[in-house]
Amino acid sequence: MGQSMLSKPQLTAFIATIQLGTEIAVVGYFAKDIKRISFAWFGWAANPSKPMAADTKLGWLIIVGTIPVVVLGLALRDFVENDVRSLWVIAFTLIGFGVILGVADLVGKKVKTISNLNYSHGVLFGLGQALALIPGVSRSGGTITVGLLLGYTRQAAARYSFLLAIPAVLASGLFLFVSSVADLSSEMLLATIVATVVSGLVGLAVIHYLLRYLENGSFLPFVIWRVLVGAWLLWMLSTGSIAA
Repeated sequence: MGQSMLSKPQLTAFIATIQLGTEIAVVGYFAKDIKRISFAWFGWAANPSKPMAADTKLGWLIIVGTIPVVVLGLALRDFVENDVRSLWVIAFTLIGFGVILGVADLVGKKVKTISNLNYSHGVLFGLGQALALIPGVSRSGGTITVGLLLGYTRQAAARYSFLLAIPAVLASGLFLFVSSVADLSSEMLLATIVATVVSGLVGLAVIHYLLRYLENGSFLPFVIWRVLVGAWLLWMLSTGSIAA
């Protein structure tokens, strides 16, 4: 009889590859921004005596915002993977951080744009991204929540969140994939590749329509979804329908 469930290494490889597919979609969508920021940053690095352009500063802000998740991810890796990876934790964080996102969306002034970003805010955005180390906390949800609380518009918070995720997710995804891909059989590897392509295509569509939606829409649908899924998960756990 074949194995009905994925082993932990196989699941790690699968998730890492799917994340890469989604992040490749982000890279593709923001390719022009990435090219512009990269040229500006490396041009300034070659001649740091010249004034720093806005895109150069944005490059530094992405670097600064990436540091918290790298440091905390390395420091807390064993704790996160072995001690808090539980469906009970996921259920409570789905609800709790969903409510926090809703409050941030309600009380945030939503007047600042990416041009208003400074280095202290970059660090705070980075800490919001690092919250995703907690199971059930969305990487984009954490950064967007921080952005809203700091007074950024929904679209600005989401856009910087996507840009900020690129180095961290690509690096962690590649590391996890390379270290665990050997655990996948040829059949599973093919299925994983197909799933990655699908996740990339879905990711492109989601980014496009999310940024358009956020020009006027709120995060209320996402809050409702998180609370409902978290409540359903708590019910399933408390009745013994699923194991933690």
